[in-house]
Amino acid sequence: MRAWKFMVPAVILMGISAAAVAQQAPALNPPTIKHVPISNTPANSGKEMYKSYCAVCHGLEGKGNGPAASAMKTPPTDLTGLAKNNGGKYPSAHLSAVILGQATVPSHGTADMPIWGPLLSSISQGHDAQVQQRTANLVTYIESLQAK
Repeated sequence: MRAWKFMVPAVILMGISAAAVAQQAPALNPPTIKHVPISNTPANSGKEMYKSYCAVCHGLEGKGNGPAASAMKTPPTDLTGLAKNNGGKYPSAHLSAVILGQATVPSHGTADMPIWGPLLSSISQGHDAQVQQRTANLVTYIESLQAK
C-alpha cells in the first residue's frame, strides 16, 4: 500500500512531463520548404503558371501568405502592392527582369526562392520565344492581382 502512495504521483508526474515535451516538439522542427521539380504548365495561362510556381510562397491572392511563406528566411513580397509601391505604375519590366533573374530582390536566387528564367527555359526546351511568352503572361496575370 505504501508503494502505491509513491508510484501513483510518480506516474502522473511522468505523464505530465511527457505531454509537455510532446507539445514542445514542433518548435524544435521549424517548417521547411520541399523542393520539387518544375511542372510544365501551359505557356498561354499566366494564372495557371502563377498557381503552379508562385502561389506556394506568395499565396493565391498574391499577398505573400502562401503555405511555404512561414518557412522562408525572407518573407515573400506582397505582389498586390507592386503598382502602389511604384507610384501607381505597375512595374512590368522590372517584374519580368526579376522573374528571369536579370534583377535582384531579397529572396529570388536564394535556396528559398529560385530564379525562374532557367527553370522556364528548361520546360520550354530552350525556346527563348516561349520563355518570353511565359514571362509576359505571368507578369500580366500578376498585374491583375494589384490592389485597386
